[in-house]
Amino acid sequence: MTDFQYIARDNAGQKITGVIQAPGRREATAALVARSLFPVEIGENVKSIEPKRVRRVPGQLLSTTYAQLADLLHSGVPLLRSLEVIQKQTSHAGLNHILDEIHHQVEEGATLADAMNRFPRIFNDMSISMIRAGGEGGFLEEALTRVAQFTEAQEDMKKRTLGAVTYPAFLCVVGFSVVTILIVFFVPKFADLFARLRERNELPPVTDWLLWLSDALRTHGWWIILALIAGGWFARRWLMTPEGGMWRDRLQLKVPIVGPIFQSLAVARFCRILGTMLRNGVPILRSLEISRNATGNRVLGEAIGEATENISAGQSLAEPLRASGRFPPAVVEMIAVAEQANNLENVLLNVADSLEKTTWRKLDLAVRLIEPILLLILAAAVLVVVIALLLPMIRMSQAI
Repeated sequence: MTDFQYIARDNAGQKITGVIQAPGRREATAALVARSLFPVEIGENVKSIEPKRVRRVPGQLLSTTYAQLADLLHSGVPLLRSLEVIQKQTSHAGLNHILDEIHHQVEEGATLADAMNRFPRIFNDMSISMIRAGGEGGFLEEALTRVAQFTEAQEDMKKRTLGAVTYPAFLCVVGFSVVTILIVFFVPKFADLFARLRERNELPPVTDWLLWLSDALRTHGWWIILALIAGGWFARRWLMTPEGGMWRDRLQLKVPIVGPIFQSLAVARFCRILGTMLRNGVPILRSLEISRNATGNRVLGEAIGEATENISAGQSLAEPLRASGRFPPAVVEMIAVAEQANNLENVLLNVADSLEKTTWRKLDLAVRLIEPILLLILAAAVLVVVIALLLPMIRMSQAI
């Protein structure tokens, strides 16, 4: 889709300018004629006017904005007036500016979806497609309400996931810090005491290794930190490439305990987005394209892409999903039955609800398992340090 700047005249002969989104110039002309506008000039595609200073708007605030706009439209308030009211009452500077730009574009003749599409970092493809379908199908209020509900559900999922991994991450940081402090600052105090044992080759290997590690960290610590930072930076750049991203997504699905959780979350996200968009009148091919990109996993995205090709050829959705082996058999069977019953959107949403409930139980169980495992690893690391320091002392006392 491309943005085109246009100049047109309405039935009264008044000049109207604006921006319209279309695959090409011919489609843009047809879209203007469908709005009862007579094109005078359609310029070259224009770049997005999204200001660089506008950062991401919190998802909860976006959800509230969608809901408020739906309520105003449902109450009979015109779209331009509704946008103006919401803009005046928002306290977020970035969102205020965005709403002002959207109001300006709609005032010039653009649709709400076209105006929102100029801010791709703020409004995702799913929201824009649902709002576009609602505007074209005459159910814009309902589409906005469902976008608000979906956005709120996504934000709730993010918060719950972050809350679940916060404590294990804290344990990792604390454990690593404690062990590093012991090795760098505490162990060197015993180096002189164990020097004679080392000369006589009577120093236990674990103690010798610990002293070597302590000396290496104190001598080359900054170089090691810089090497880790550089390695992390290069790894991050590589993971952003298609090959690296595919490798990461494959690894995600194979990791014990958390792999099935990643898979269930991705499948649930796919089912919810696809079901929501189908319910709002978005064509299935466009819905599959958006839901494919929204799964967050390239491996599953490939399977969905193959399903899209099958549907384009007149086949079903369930078969390529079953053949990929990436989707739970129960989910595939329900999709197959739903296709036969022509009830795909409702079944997909029910599947998403069921998967999310099951996934949260798995996630809670995984977190409960990870916490004692991390504590055991931390205790084992400290125990190794203590044993490495006590063994030479025991040998010295026995010799005396």
